[in-house]
Amino acid sequence: MNPSLRSASRRQFLHTTATGALLGPYALSLSGQAAPPSAAAEKPRPNFARGEVLRTTGALTAGGLFAEGGREIPVAGRSDVLVVGAGPAGIGAALAAARSGAKVQLIETAGCLGGVWTAGLLTKIIDGGGKTGIMKEIMQAMIARGSEVAKKTKGEIYDPELMKLVLEEMCVEAGVKIRLHTHLVGAVTDSRNRLVAVVTESKSGRQAWTADRFIDCSGDGDLAAQAGCTFDVGINANCECQPMSLMALLTGVNVDEVAPFVREIAGAAAKTALNKFMRDSGIKPSYSAPTLRLLHSGIFSLMTNHEYGVPAYDAGQITDATIRARREVHQIVADLRKIGGPWKHLAVVATAEQIGVREGRRVRGRSTVTAEDIVAGKKHADAACRVNFGFDVHNVRPDSEGPWNDEIAAEAARYRSAGAKPYDIPIGALIAADVDGLMIAGRCISGDSFAHSSYRVTGNAVPMGESAGLASAVSLQQGRLPHEVVWTEIKRT
Repeated sequence: MNPSLRSASRRQFLHTTATGALLGPYALSLSGQAAPPSAAAEKPRPNFARGEVLRTTGALTAGGLFAEGGREIPVAGRSDVLVVGAGPAGIGAALAAARSGAKVQLIETAGCLGGVWTAGLLTKIIDGGGKTGIMKEIMQAMIARGSEVAKKTKGEIYDPELMKLVLEEMCVEAGVKIRLHTHLVGAVTDSRNRLVAVVTESKSGRQAWTADRFIDCSGDGDLAAQAGCTFDVGINANCECQPMSLMALLTGVNVDEVAPFVREIAGAAAKTALNKFMRDSGIKPSYSAPTLRLLHSGIFSLMTNHEYGVPAYDAGQITDATIRARREVHQIVADLRKIGGPWKHLAVVATAEQIGVREGRRVRGRSTVTAEDIVAGKKHADAACRVNFGFDVHNVRPDSEGPWNDEIAAEAARYRSAGAKPYDIPIGALIAADVDGLMIAGRCISGDSFAHSSYRVTGNAVPMGESAGLASAVSLQQGRLPHEVVWTEIKRT
């Protein structure tokens, strides 16, 4: 990424990062000037049910800015380890930390656990087979409690609704405290450049949460960015990223009548067949490899669209992309239904609550995974995760426009030609380089853009989270920061 763009992005987040001082068990001052602790302690928490709120005060300034006045907000919770994001990485992190004896708080924007697995309706776990630990537990649960398709695919194809239930049961049993419907809006570091609190917004208002260790499992590195960490975005100096896709669940077709188009029946040829059938019928999906999967009971999942040029950290553009994608999915289903035959009763059961993001921020860590590491099959004594997935770079521009540019196309072709060997992600790629007490897990870890296309899949996110959760808990037990822990000693115990 262009350094100037990265610096500008970082300054923008630093401008909005919560700054202040912890005032005791009840409040956090966001005015930049700490009120006397005794004064803060005398104030009870506001009761939103009675209409007692902390009103926002301030004034509009030149340049379209709003200067917010100083205020105090309640500290809602204190934990040993706080995990932001309850997707696959966050689940691994929260469970590992809790099972290691830590008091864990898990904060999630959506109304369920699972992230892209559930709110995103992904329906397939990539590179989860052969994993040990928590990833293996989850897949075994999908096999034991899932459909015949789940059993035949060894848990790789799963029911999103069952996944929600299983993940909730696992976290509740482990003693993880869960807060859903809650958005991260700020981070607080102390004079030692150590992360000490996060700030959230929810139906309960603006709240602060303190902890000794933090793990960013947001997918897009939101917590790290708020805390002031350096990050990279995209595949080139223009920050171009892989496209987003909105998943959908469908019903109304007989699987035997559409078998040539079903991925679990016809294999890889199903994508080509479905794309040709659509285009021959006058339907032009924005994704040239549409995928139809059978889940169970006449329920299918469909991935058929690409949204290009959408930054993963711009809510306005993500909103527009989601609206376009949902419109395209419904139009494609309507057009298939008009064809008649086996498609005449095709219907949309649901579209995903969140659009699937392939690529966002990559936070700078104490180690970096590179594409050359993947080609070489690099191993590490301090491995946090073993990856068996190859390069999967979706075109950053519409397929109809051809290669991105000669230089990038040539580089992508070189890596694909060289091939990927199983490789390790070192624990240092999960430890933030710029802020202490912060670990990262999932697709926002430290790596280059081509390496990211390999390790970003969810079967790797879980073990990354598991390693981050374990390292965070053990660092507390040892009285060290995560980067001071000797990972090889942890792995032996």
